[in-house]
Amino acid sequence: MMIQDNTEKIKEIIEDDIWGAVKDFLDFGFHYGTGEKSIHITIGLLLLLVTAFIVSSFFMKWVRRFFTRNMETDDKLKFASIFKFIKYVVYIVVILFTMSAAGINITILITASAALFVGLGLALQELFQDIIGGIFIILDKSLRVGDIVEIDGKVGKVFEIKLRTTRAITRDDKIIIIPNHKFISDIVYNYTQNHKTTRETVKIGVAYGSDTQLVTTILETILQNQKGVLKSPKPFILFDDFGDSALLFSANFFISDSFSDPRIKSEIRYKIDAEFKQKNITIPFPQRDVHIFQQTPFQHSNIQNSDKEWGLGDD
Repeated sequence: MMIQDNTEKIKEIIEDDIWGAVKDFLDFGFHYGTGEKSIHITIGLLLLLVTAFIVSSFFMKWVRRFFTRNMETDDKLKFASIFKFIKYVVYIVVILFTMSAAGINITILITASAALFVGLGLALQELFQDIIGGIFIILDKSLRVGDIVEIDGKVGKVFEIKLRTTRAITRDDKIIIIPNHKFISDIVYNYTQNHKTTRETVKIGVAYGSDTQLVTTILETILQNQKGVLKSPKPFILFDDFGDSALLFSANFFISDSFSDPRIKSEIRYKIDAEFKQKNITIPFPQRDVHIFQQTPFQHSNIQNSDKEWGLGDD
């Protein structure tokens, strides 16, 4: 019986004295109004706000590490700004919930914020598309530094990938800045997506009556001795078509640096021109036959008589 009385006394002391003191401490603060419209800003609410900030911060760090655990250091740094933005949004949500818990009517704030975010979303739609495109590029590795791409007729080698833009250097040493949404909305040719080897072609036309076997041999020899052309896969020659003014051939070869292919193609054309001159093979230019018909006096007289019959003579 005494043990039960002592237990009840201890319970009363904990509930009334200790917990009561803690509750009074947490409820201490600013109280305004009564009923549903009352506002209470207390120590307990502020502690809850601080705790929510700390928990949110640790949670966002965990999420960031989870999504970037398999990424390279450069890619992790690119995501830093995105996670900072998300963290700020989470903080704003925590503040709004805290204000709601304090009794402050946040309906007007939520409505105004929604209208503001809709306006910003419409104004910055393309910016958000670029950022989303950058995230996709980093996650699925569809584009890497060193890739050679062709977009809008421009060929460039990628040297930097950011969340909003990708930078590439062209063959004439000019920098092109490509918005990342181009890589998810437009058709982009990636020359080196699967491997570094690409097939290139130089087209040639020779005059009708030329020795086609000799032409093929000359082209094969030039490609086999050309610096930068791979021995395997082996170069090959195609007799493409009978053109209007020439027999059309194409010299096909493989290189490991498609970024420098204009220089290699230029050297091949120089050698083709020299070899064809030495072997008396003509590279023709487009030709057209023009036939001129001259009228006889008899035809001219008939035309005048025809005009008179139809009333087309001089008045």
